[in-house]
Amino acid sequence: MAATYSLQIITPNETVYSGEIESLVAPGALGYLGVLAHHAPLLTSLAPGKLNLREANGKIRSFKVEGGILEVNPGGTVILTESVEAIEG
Repeated sequence: MAATYSLQIITPNETVYSGEIESLVAPGALGYLGVLAHHAPLLTSLAPGKLNLREANGKIRSFKVEGGILEVNPGGTVILTESVEAIEG
């Protein structure tokens, strides 16, 4: 089983997602970037695009983000964004 870490996706109005994940692929300002457990601390801007995550149970979930901030720390990862919506399918 792969190592996991916590992820929160937060908008000004609500916490859209909070859970344990194995991996994250996010649309960075200079291209897509991947985050696994034990990633080095990172603070970067996000571009509008598709965000993919693999939950601890193996389920893949996708979201459309309209830019924002990605912060990776030993205690977990946080995405702050003005707008996000789940992509079904």
